Amino acid sequence: MKKASLSGSLRESVGKKDAKILRDTDRIPAVMYGGEKQVPFSIAKLAMEKLVYNPDVFWINLDVSGEKYNAIIKDIQYHPVSDAIIHVDFLQLFDDKLVSVKLPVRASGNSPGVRNGGRLALNHRHLTVRGLPGKLPEFIGVDISKLEIGDVARVRDIKTADYDLLQADADVVVAVKRTRAAMAAAAAAAASK
Repeated sequence: MKKASLSGSLRESVGKKDAKILRDTDRIPAVMYGGEKQVPFSIAKLAMEKLVYNPDVFWINLDVSGEKYNAIIKDIQYHPVSDAIIHVDFLQLFDDKLVSVKLPVRASGNSPGVRNGGRLALNHRHLTVRGLPGKLPEFIGVDISKLEIGDVARVRDIKTADYDLLQADADVVVAVKRTRAAMAAAAAAAASK
């Protein structure tokens, strides 16, 4: 996973009024779970937005009032109208404790089906995996270099050594779909013979 750093300050009190005051001063209330105790804190809105509005998953080196933690973003709550971030839940990471994370999917290679007029369809932008935090990759790569028109790459086709995929084995991750242009070209080629 990619690494990032955030710093926050402990919250004196928790509740709706305190959270509203924090949001009015461009800070986001947050809580970290997974350790010996819950840690309520707040972080700068701008720093948080840089991590949230990003397709990557980050291993965050979190500094909360001088205490250092390793964490990932587990859940984010958004305002129902403005879509502003109103609360973030973090999960503390430990080197020897398994963690479940949604990692982005990236297709690699040059598909002959796409070169012949097919359209690449990415059915899953993220896949849920479980493994030790230090062994998780930045993304899940799917090789499409052998996919012809009509072919698919399923979860079972992805090779993993250091982590387990938690999706169903039969789920289609990437497909090369037939387009109207490809069908017209095939019909024209057949008619000219």
